[in-house]
Amino acid sequence: MADSYFGEALALMTAVIWSVAVILFKKSGETVHPLGLNFFKNTLTMVLVPPTMLVFDRTLIHPAPFDDYLLLLLSGVLGIGIADTLFFKSLNILGAARSAIVDCLYSPVIILLSIFWLGERLTWIQAAGALLIVSAVLTIGREKGLVEITRRQLAAGILLGAAAMFTMGVGIVMIKPLLDRSPVLWAIEVRLVGAAVSLLALLGFHPGRRAVLRSCLEIRSWKYTIPGSVLGTYIALMFWIGGMKYAPASIASALNQTSNIFIFLLAALFLQERITRYKVAGIVMAVIGVFLVVLD
Repeated sequence: MADSYFGEALALMTAVIWSVAVILFKKSGETVHPLGLNFFKNTLTMVLVPPTMLVFDRTLIHPAPFDDYLLLLLSGVLGIGIADTLFFKSLNILGAARSAIVDCLYSPVIILLSIFWLGERLTWIQAAGALLIVSAVLTIGREKGLVEITRRQLAAGILLGAAAMFTMGVGIVMIKPLLDRSPVLWAIEVRLVGAAVSLLALLGFHPGRRAVLRSCLEIRSWKYTIPGSVLGTYIALMFWIGGMKYAPASIASALNQTSNIFIFLLAALFLQERITRYKVAGIVMAVIGVFLVVLD
């Protein structure tokens, strides 16, 4: 019985760990460029994963078809390299509380992609939950009396966050069948390589690449960047991939979304972000929507 819920447990633990990491990433984003932050966290994780594989007696080179390597590399480009950069930019604009609501779009994205890509079924309860989540995002889009950001910035942050969730969803659903037959740590490392290559390419063409790299190498920011990277990328990523491997994609993604409850509360406690009725309405609608998907 315990084994049957192993994937769900990993997905829920991912939510707790990720919520703490998001607060640390928000603090890092005050001084570190989104592209630099993404590059830093992925590089650190790439260094940590190989020793972990050796500890668990896993080989660095897995005997898999070349197509599997290509698919994982592409998944890393989309789901880590591009998606996380968009996420960090959105987080900097919206703040952690609003970002927590927008990030709930991840669940309906996974559900829709799972239907068309993996042949999973959508019930009317799941559809209602997805509709509630979308409505929650639209609710914060109508927020009045904005103080810290303009309405244009609010719209830009929401669009960037939505794009991040879609790209992240594509990046994970496209490898779901592959994960069912692959070692988790090996899949993580190959995805990180794909992300690193894409980020190096982006940095190469970025006009302010020196400033971007300088921002992530600033030692004063490491008190947030290093623990955020270890928790949010190294530990949470392993739990996240494990949850997607051992649980149905739609259920794992919904459990991941409970992180937004913790993020919303932590943002008020540690970031002193203002709680408005629009934010409260949005998070309540989003959480109900997520649980409709989980309980179905």
